[in-house]
Amino acid sequence: MPRNDAALDFLLTRRSRPSKILSAPVPDRAALETILTAGLRVPDHKKLEPWRLVVLGPEARARLASGAGERGAALGIEQGKVEKVQSQYADSPLAVAVIAAPVESPDVPLDEQLYSAGAVCLSLVNAALAAGWGAQWLTGWAVHDADFAAEHLGCGPGERVAGVIHIGTESSAPPDRPRPDLSDKVTWLA
Repeated sequence: MPRNDAALDFLLTRRSRPSKILSAPVPDRAALETILTAGLRVPDHKKLEPWRLVVLGPEARARLASGAGERGAALGIEQGKVEKVQSQYADSPLAVAVIAAPVESPDVPLDEQLYSAGAVCLSLVNAALAAGWGAQWLTGWAVHDADFAAEHLGCGPGERVAGVIHIGTESSAPPDRPRPDLSDKVTWLA
């Protein structure tokens, strides 16, 4: 494979954009389909496709915000945490939920399938960023709650939310954050 300096430069400088600084406009359907297509090009042992996507339009995001309020109250979640999740959905210009949907397989363990769903999350963020949009991968207490995920995102038995990717136009560029020091994180074995 030939060296792709543009792709390498992108990966060395990529930076998620906090969802709270994202607004309209958002990708139109054709542009979003390109991002989704790129996002699904991830490692997938045995081609199981152990994930699916749910594109959350404005009404769906409003239902998620409302549902988070109701579910948070029922669970006794601290009001500040409930409001934070509600605002993630209410204020998001566009969101895509990545659902880990494991497939029964004697050859591919559950963990490997969940890692593939996580790879979809990062791949979607990178595809959106590469296409010129702002994007962030978020989760939170609500999507980790099986009842909330089933009711509002259609998660079936054995499924879970790997992440919600928020996409839009950034209102300001966030400063970069400190990055890991290779000497702290890499072990070289001979």
